[in-house]
Amino acid sequence: MTDDQLLRYSRHILLDEIGIEGQQRLLAAHALVIGAGGLGSPVALYLATAGVGHITLVDPDTVDLTNLQRQIAHNMQRIGQPKAASAQQAIAAINPEVQVTPLAQRADAALLDGLVPLAGVVIDCCDNFATRQAINAACVRHGKPLVSGAAIRFDGQVSVFDPRDAASPCYACVFPPDSEFEETACATMGVFAPLVGIIGAMQAAEALKLLSGGGPSLAGRMLMLDGRAMEWNEMKVPRNAQCAVCGSAAQ
Repeated sequence: MTDDQLLRYSRHILLDEIGIEGQQRLLAAHALVIGAGGLGSPVALYLATAGVGHITLVDPDTVDLTNLQRQIAHNMQRIGQPKAASAQQAIAAINPEVQVTPLAQRADAALLDGLVPLAGVVIDCCDNFATRQAINAACVRHGKPLVSGAAIRFDGQVSVFDPRDAASPCYACVFPPDSEFEETACATMGVFAPLVGIIGAMQAAEALKLLSGGGPSLAGRMLMLDGRAMEWNEMKVPRNAQCAVCGSAAQ
């Protein structure tokens, strides 16, 4: 670690749970972030400021004026640019040492099967159910921890699904792929701007703990935020032995 790095990351190094060894693990780590919007913006920025060495950003969309109410990685000058490339520029302005691979593509099964095995952690910041299921299935196939977050209106949730832990559920244990799911979009339902920052910051925290070894993760638990009352609720989420993705039904 260089003198500049020792200075930049000194506040992490001072933490007993991270220290120099944990920071070195972050510098050597690769995080895959799916979605560079409301959740992906704080996730990508916090991973970069913390010194995660390589971040791959996947998002097929471009920056729109309506995004700027909550998607803090983007600005007026980058309207019309791919979100992944815009977030790359935001990261470079804060920490140019971080290697960023921006991909303006949809995260389908083929792309995920190429990217997930290369990552130490996968962070789901997307906004649709089918993509969430595809990300989860790829993480189960390749044995990679998944940090999942969601936010709409004033409601948010965050959890970790870690296939390396025999007791940990996968996303499909909690939200089965064949369940009736009413898709909601912030374009029609709205979203409270700071909510995505709160949930995204928690996703970043869970990812950094997983990569650095800085503490236990949320695996087996889901936190849910009511942003109106600013109240948190916790739900235990056990593994489903009959899960179609990670259980006996997948065999």
